[in-house]
Amino acid sequence: MKMFQKTAIAMLASAAITGTAQAQISNDEIRIGYLADMSGTYRDLSGPGGLEALKMAIEDFGGSVDGKKIVVFSADDLNKPDVGANTVRQWVDQRNVDVVTGMVATSVVLAASKVIEQADKLALISGAASSSITDEFCSPNHIHWTYDTYALSNGTARAVMEQGGKSWYLLTADYAFGHSLSKDIRKVVESGGGKVVGEVRHPFPSSDFSSYVLQAQGSGAQVVGLANAGSDTVNALKTASQFGVTQSGQKLAGMVVFLNDVHAMGLDVTQGLMLTTGWYWDMNDETRAWAQRYFERVGRMPSMTHAGVYSATLHYLNAVKATGSDDAKTVRAKMAETPVNDMFAKGGKIREDGRMVHDMYLAQVKAPAESKGPWDLYKILSTIPGDQAFRPLSESQCKLVNKVAQN
Repeated sequence: MKMFQKTAIAMLASAAITGTAQAQISNDEIRIGYLADMSGTYRDLSGPGGLEALKMAIEDFGGSVDGKKIVVFSADDLNKPDVGANTVRQWVDQRNVDVVTGMVATSVVLAASKVIEQADKLALISGAASSSITDEFCSPNHIHWTYDTYALSNGTARAVMEQGGKSWYLLTADYAFGHSLSKDIRKVVESGGGKVVGEVRHPFPSSDFSSYVLQAQGSGAQVVGLANAGSDTVNALKTASQFGVTQSGQKLAGMVVFLNDVHAMGLDVTQGLMLTTGWYWDMNDETRAWAQRYFERVGRMPSMTHAGVYSATLHYLNAVKATGSDDAKTVRAKMAETPVNDMFAKGGKIREDGRMVHDMYLAQVKAPAESKGPWDLYKILSTIPGDQAFRPLSESQCKLVNKVAQN
């Protein structure tokens, strides 16, 4: 009789827990907002391709969480902070969106993240680059997934420095992302005994880089560093090629270069360019298999941002399932205690500042004769361990890290 009572009590407790967990899925749906530049400078960087990666993650997960439907909303932020912030505010107020992903332009991310924190929702930032997102602008309501300016400059600038590039001239996008990248490049160059001899800040976006490239050539710097991204980087590299920058003896260092950029420009323009990436489609059987599935849907190989959207979404959904909740802090805590092991990263970890730490890769663009196909573009030169690639917590300005340290 006692055994029966214990069993009955255990079953009732289990049922109560299950009922509570189910009740924690608000509106009986998991609602995801995908916010990105869908039509402008950063369209190819994430854009519609990132939305497709998000859908792949949901499909691979099974389309629902314990019978609770997964619903996706998407919007074009036009790279405008007010548009991004207003879109997210509408999502959380009118549609009760649980998590926002994509998130590309840093200025948009910083504006939208304030709304997300105020609403106590969650953001999975897969496209933006500025390392300030998990430094002075960190919050308990967002996670920075794929890469950042610290890791990119730490990898590429350091490699170029080791090859003798001690004097630099920077072409910098004149907004938060470009400023952050410039700051991180300067730190690497100066700590390595080099010097930034000059810098010009160009409007975002820019189509004509003639005067900026001429200034870089006239500076006499050994290295022209591109502290920009997307079509700005493409236009700068094309102009540099037309003006014979590398032929005159200067090196080009693209800090934020994506697979789609290299593919668009061609190997004749980009061969030999060194870059740092968080992921490459042709690294192993697992990355190739996922990339092929993506290619069949989209018609092009995925960039690291597309892979990052997939990885972050899948990790989020697994945490929702494990906790039975879509509460932001509950899910974020579960994501942080669970290692990231998928086709994007092995042994990835989410720190208290919101930085997802994983290995990065130093790559070089192949010469035309080395390439075996349209998307065979990179040689992976070395792996940069995650704890070396990203900003150490000892240098962090994040309020969450300081709070942990004080406790």
